[in-house]
Amino acid sequence: MTAPHLTSPKAAVDIGPARPADGADLWRIARGADGLDLNSPYSYLLWCRDFAATSAVARNAGGRPVGFVTGYLRPEAPGTLFVWQVAVDDSHRGTGVAGALLDALTGRLAAEGRGPSRLEATVTPGNVASDRLFRSFARRRGAALTREVLFPAEAFPDAAPADRAAPAHEPELLYRIGPLAP
Repeated sequence: MTAPHLTSPKAAVDIGPARPADGADLWRIARGADGLDLNSPYSYLLWCRDFAATSAVARNAGGRPVGFVTGYLRPEAPGTLFVWQVAVDDSHRGTGVAGALLDALTGRLAAEGRGPSRLEATVTPGNVASDRLFRSFARRRGAALTREVLFPAEAFPDAAPADRAAPAHEPELLYRIGPLAP
């Protein structure tokens, strides 16, 4: 089945599934996003291959990726879409791309009959933009939103070299949104 594309008029982007060729651009966008844990370039390539069906990419008029959402259906709860990362290039921030990506992805999954009844994501307490994004998504879908600590700060290893101090990782709060109205 060919996945439908969505055009976001406010942001002038086309939103569709991820493709393996998008991996390098997704890494570039993630690297430029404040507060996002950056994964290896290899992981973005694999994500675009193995989880393309549960991810979405926003492309500008030239076809270049300018935003993405990566996610997966939880094996223990297949009706739950876990959103791994959402990031938008500087050139398109503040134009509604992130919200359009979430709407397009959940809409595509629903159209394919896989469609989540719930959405989960983790957000650090200092990530105001993500908090607003998920609260807005819940309002648009008429869904409840709850938050709880999923991983406390102590659960994260100290990734800093011994010769320099690094701030500890903030706790990851689990946002649960649902049930989602169609």
